[in-house]
Amino acid sequence: MKSQFHLALPCENINETKKFYSEILGMPLGRHTDKWVDVNLYNNQLTFTESGSFDFKYKNYKLEDNILPSFHFGVIVSIEAWGTLYKKLLQSNQEVTTEVTFMENKVGEHLSFFITDPNGYMIEFKSFKSKKEIFET
Repeated sequence: MKSQFHLALPCENINETKKFYSEILGMPLGRHTDKWVDVNLYNNQLTFTESGSFDFKYKNYKLEDNILPSFHFGVIVSIEAWGTLYKKLLQSNQEVTTEVTFMENKVGEHLSFFITDPNGYMIEFKSFKSKKEIFET
């Protein structure tokens, strides 16, 4: 059975959040009010609730030669979906990290890029070379 995830997060401005996920990333919006919204992130549910100011202090960590944010969330997509979104974002005025291949020539090799949403959340989009290696050690 395939399962989907649900992640609920606070946001500072619900309208900016809706615009970023629907217009910039191209994700469909689900149920919503003037204070919260469900976002369909590749058939996974993100719920944002307008809560005003909040602060996540986080440290970075090093993976191979890359410094990555400890606090982030992401989604694993096909190489086609990854490439389409990456190209779209590069053509926009959004700040996107450069394409990186992690674990090159090792179990779990995957392409990744990060983008920050209007709330300061780091989102990672990744595509594995082999789907069977997503959880292999």
